[in-house]
Amino acid sequence: MSSATEQKIIDAAVRLFAAQGYDATSVQEVVKAAEVTKGALYHYFRSKDDLLFEIYRLLITAQSADMDRIIALGLPAADTVREILASLVVSTAERVDETAVFVRELHRLGEERMADFRAERRRYHETFLAVIEKGQADGEFSSAVPADTVVRIAVGVVNQLPMWFRPDGEKTPARLAGEIADFVLAGLR
Repeated sequence: MSSATEQKIIDAAVRLFAAQGYDATSVQEVVKAAEVTKGALYHYFRSKDDLLFEIYRLLITAQSADMDRIIALGLPAADTVREILASLVVSTAERVDETAVFVRELHRLGEERMADFRAERRRYHETFLAVIEKGQADGEFSSAVPADTVVRIAVGVVNQLPMWFRPDGEKTPARLAGEIADFVLAGLR
């Protein structure tokens, strides 16, 4: 749980990184947009890189927690896939700037941070993969398309949302989530 000041810094960084890019954004711009001192920023983050990593960490941690909560419900595979995808789409659409920063600036992470990120992403993919494989093994889903391909396609579609989704557009995150889940589930049947 972050403090109000830490959250102001993160929110300002997200807006600036999404609008003008990580490299084009200075620490001073983040400080000014957050209406804090440089000392406050450095109290919470050792560097701009740490701030960037925190944006990634918050997003993937929330999405992983949502998935774990859904799996713990013990629903049939189709309902679990629907709920995971709906949660992922809604959280991505509602946090489209964080996702845009995440997708566009990911390569900026240093080796250690990239290893941490990859481990969490791998856990997410493997957990989602296990749900689909179980559905295929139980005969609830067709095995015509390998489970790893299904996961890559589904997550890939969600990762592209920042390219075209507009919060003020005609589709709400919930409606879009239902459509994407329907599309993936149709492919699994």
